Amino acid sequence: MMHMTFYWGRRVTILFDSWKTDSWLSYFLSLLACFLFSVFYQYMEDRRLRLKLLSPPPSAGPSLGTPLLFSKMGGRGWSPSRFAGGILFGVNAAIGYLLMLAIMSFNAGVFIAVVVGLGVGYLVFRGGDEGVVVVDNPCACA
Repeated sequence: MMHMTFYWGRRVTILFDSWKTDSWLSYFLSLLACFLFSVFYQYMEDRRLRLKLLSPPPSAGPSLGTPLLFSKMGGRGWSPSRFAGGILFGVNAAIGYLLMLAIMSFNAGVFIAVVVGLGVGYLVFRGGDEGVVVVDNPCACA
């Protein structure tokens, strides 16, 4: 039976019926996998942001005469860097949703492993890019 509240215990089903833990070793290895997957999520996010920073800027910057809404879809056109950025975004979104579903096992150990993995991954891969994100994103709410 699935738990609907947080619980501590070594018996947990993570993501798939075939990924069940029944011993302390399998539980520890599953927590390690969740931790590493969370670190990998931050690594992929860093790669995506760096690709976005390295891609060539649009040909003309916004001016007073530039409309706020483009009349056609995809106003910037297609480029290899945009395609790669889209692929990286999709992979990162899939990883994020899988991490969310792993947390929805409601096992406190899985929750802690994912949160600590995200924190460690942020410190290792993205700890120094606060200024870049603020400059890169003109929206104050994001």
